[in-house]
Amino acid sequence: MGWWFNIALWKRVLGALVLGIAFGALLTQLIGSDNATRIIENYVHPVGDLFIRLIRMLIIPLILTTLVAGVYALGDPKRLGPIGGKTLLLYFGTTFFANIIGIIFGLLFRPGAGADLGGADAVPVSTEAESLSSRLLAIVPDNPVAALADGDVLAVIFFAVLIGIGILLAGKAGKPVGDLFNSASDVVLKVTHMVMEVAPFGVFALVAYTTVTQGLEAFASIGLLVLTVYLGLFTHAILVYGGLIRFVLGLPILNFLRGIVDAQAVAYSTASSSATLPVTITNVVDNLGVKRSVAGSVLPLGATINMDGTALYLGILALFTAQAFGYDLTLTHYFMIAFTAAIAPIGAAGIPSAGLFLLAIVLSTFNVPPEQIAIIVGFILPVDRIMDMARTTLNVTGDAAVAVAVAKWEGELDEDRFHAPADQPLPPRQESADSPSDG
Repeated sequence: MGWWFNIALWKRVLGALVLGIAFGALLTQLIGSDNATRIIENYVHPVGDLFIRLIRMLIIPLILTTLVAGVYALGDPKRLGPIGGKTLLLYFGTTFFANIIGIIFGLLFRPGAGADLGGADAVPVSTEAESLSSRLLAIVPDNPVAALADGDVLAVIFFAVLIGIGILLAGKAGKPVGDLFNSASDVVLKVTHMVMEVAPFGVFALVAYTTVTQGLEAFASIGLLVLTVYLGLFTHAILVYGGLIRFVLGLPILNFLRGIVDAQAVAYSTASSSATLPVTITNVVDNLGVKRSVAGSVLPLGATINMDGTALYLGILALFTAQAFGYDLTLTHYFMIAFTAAIAPIGAAGIPSAGLFLLAIVLSTFNVPPEQIAIIVGFILPVDRIMDMARTTLNVTGDAAVAVAVAKWEGELDEDRFHAPADQPLPPRQESADSPSDG
């Protein structure tokens, strides 16, 4: 089976998508829709259900371990001071705008409108929705253990963030607990990799089921979804990051883009912020003139908590789901979608398609049942890699923009280096005596 694992996962998933569509369409033509549906439901669809159950199994462990580990990655509590405060403010501020842009583009383009993707009936949202204050209070768990057992994702997020902060404040006494969560996070990520190996088979089953029950027209809206995501990501990069560089910092945008093009290329090809981090640090220090003392603090933190692309993406997917299954969302639901899409990606796994594991968290804000989550995940996963590469590129661009901003405000930016024209060699880097050395 070595040949199978030597094929990139996204290629296997894409192949499973094509085979699933072809199998479902051919089976329908050969034996009729009713017989094909019966065969698929009895012998094929359970594989898709297994895949979704494996994903749901990981949601709570993934949230708890990666969020605590992400907060713990702050390290010394002093980093919560001037540099840390500005960094966190910028990261969360840009994520706020990403949420707004994602929801606006989801409402504007309506990628899920007219799509009939699932065999399950939509569960309408109650017209007597809870008040915003009640939903916010429910985030604080009465019993954290019960919240973990019940799968109350918002309560688990709140509890995990508090645990991470507590570990930092405890200092040396909290280090063993922090190391434990770091190790636990690594273990959960390994399990996540194992589960993703089931993805091609799950996608084949889910897509074949959708093809048999809904027909090929069910896939017509996927192109509009990809276009909506790309336009949203591009708009966020131009308006938010471009606005920060040009109008807030007064620096030329083209020089900024020229300086990080290598990091953007690696981010787009690997779809991993973590894998791109060394290149990002090199670009930001050597090309943009950010001192290593700032880059070494801001960029690793950004690789953990700056998930603007994922937040925007999750918002669009939530509206895609609501539109596809006919949910009527209220203002409170939009707020909760934006809140969970902003918080859930913090500390998310630095692996391709990790955002799909967080989708169920966002969809829980308007009570989407597992059957419909299964259809959405099965529908999106084959093309998620295409969108994942773009949103990872946005995340890396945001990391660099925030690093430049913090360095500028802290007087740690070599502006001569930043302004060096593209056709001239960069001036020698000037570092202070106490700056960390390479490696």
